[in-house]
Amino acid sequence: MGEYGYSLHPYFKEMPGLGKALNKENKANVDEIKQVEAELAQEIARVQNSGKAQEEMNKKGELTAWQRLEYLVDPGTWCPLHTIYDPQFNEEGSTGVIDGLGKISGRWAVIVASNNQIMAGAWIAGQADNILRVTDMAKMLHLPLVWVLNCSGVKLMEQEEVYPNRRGNGTPFYRHSELNQMGIPVIVGIYGTNPAGGGYHGISPTTLIAHRKANIAVGGGGIVGGMKPKGYFDDEAAEQLIDATRKFKETPPGRVEIHYNGTGFFREVCETEEAVLDTIKKYMKDIPAYHPDFFRVADPVEPKFPAEDLYSLVPFNQRRGYQLGEVLARLFDNSEHLEFKPDYGPDVYCGLAKIDGYLCGFIGNNQGSLGNNYPEYTDQYVGIGGKLYRQGLIKMSEFVTFCNRDRIPIIWVQDTSGIDVGDIAEKAELLGLGQSLIYSIESTEIPMMLIVLRKGTAAAHYVMGGPNANNNNVFTLGTATTEIYVMHGETAAAASYSRRLVKEKDAGKSLEPVIGKMNEMVKSYYDKSRPIYCAKRGMVDEVVKMGDLRKYCMAFVGSVYQNPASICPFHQMITPRVIKG
Repeated sequence: MGEYGYSLHPYFKEMPGLGKALNKENKANVDEIKQVEAELAQEIARVQNSGKAQEEMNKKGELTAWQRLEYLVDPGTWCPLHTIYDPQFNEEGSTGVIDGLGKISGRWAVIVASNNQIMAGAWIAGQADNILRVTDMAKMLHLPLVWVLNCSGVKLMEQEEVYPNRRGNGTPFYRHSELNQMGIPVIVGIYGTNPAGGGYHGISPTTLIAHRKANIAVGGGGIVGGMKPKGYFDDEAAEQLIDATRKFKETPPGRVEIHYNGTGFFREVCETEEAVLDTIKKYMKDIPAYHPDFFRVADPVEPKFPAEDLYSLVPFNQRRGYQLGEVLARLFDNSEHLEFKPDYGPDVYCGLAKIDGYLCGFIGNNQGSLGNNYPEYTDQYVGIGGKLYRQGLIKMSEFVTFCNRDRIPIIWVQDTSGIDVGDIAEKAELLGLGQSLIYSIESTEIPMMLIVLRKGTAAAHYVMGGPNANNNNVFTLGTATTEIYVMHGETAAAASYSRRLVKEKDAGKSLEPVIGKMNEMVKSYYDKSRPIYCAKRGMVDEVVKMGDLRKYCMAFVGSVYQNPASICPFHQMITPRVIKG
């Protein structure tokens, strides 16, 4: 029993069971999934080993960002995000920051660190958007944002990719101010030289903790030395720049003597790298956070079935079906749930479950045959799992609305081939009902997480809590079986070239050139829908191992309930009562 007891325990203490033990491992399927996970591990290792070598930095008395995070974050709680995110395909192979969810001193936080192994943590292309994704997470989860800062400013050779624009590298400073105004603290540990944009990173948080060798300034030595331009460089200008650079290397602007002894901007100055991180831990102990049992509805319990089963249960072959309930049974506490309207809208699953003892809503796509009488609006064809129909869209809108009313977070488990199409579907109002679901989601104030388990296709990817719902979607996870595209490559090629085929056929010409282009398009769609590509482009925020899905669910739900902005008393909830009737 929890420290505070549990409200509404007749509903939540013992819920109906879900799933059954796996009879036999599907070794071929396991091998295919683990092969993709191995390729992902290579990409992650490439990012972690890029830039200056750890040994070289350690010899100079400097820890890498990865080492700082390892020291800072409570063991076993780190859930990295955006590890291989690189939407501009930079020569550096990353965006230059490392981020994720983790606990510090027992408190969940959104954490971001400058990768000081790459150009001393400089702003490079794609970094601004990465940071904005992180600040969005802090805002939606109402969690502190912790910076481990070491930013040398802008990569000046590519300033047009970094500096200007609506989501350029000035926008995060406005977001920091927004977080402060919402009562969400931003804590920064400052290392190294941080001029210009790095200086604003250092000054915009709530609490500034500096290493003794750190500095923040409007401009660095090189900038200050070049502030009297002639429009060109000559020997005289070069000599002046040399003198200024030497001077500012010895005494850089904005150092500790200025911003601790003088301005008082630095709240604390630490002698060692570890002491900066220890001080962050000290501040995190006093962050507003409810005792975990304040919002738990039952004691935390592991699922009845092992996570390793997911490697056999989720088919790598996208054409094969599976039982969504068996997947969920490997995620839910004690493999228990309360299903919402099981006899209505069989194309989707909606239900309540416990994650680490906390209540969470789940929505996902059922697979396989949906029965001869579904969808109910036609007898011209039979519904297939993964596609969305009228009842399913209505059911999801209702469930989202109930969860919002009761302040229950939602995790979407998406594997969808799209929304039903054609005149029959239009008469059944599917276009309007899809937008109605978007409206229902946008009307909520609850955080949502998305797992694209396999397919994320067309508008169904949007309406099922996709990253486009970026006022609610905290982050999106992919797996080794993830594919994201507007439609399957063969469908896209047929739509693009069908008229051309007819034209060439009627003209008596060979179809081979057109067929060749169609196959090129099919391959392009395939290559650009792979899990690793999706992570680099930002279609998902991280691709995770099957066995880690529950860990991320626990991090998400624990973060939601740590310090929520609004509360529905459990005994006043309506969703479980609607389910039980």
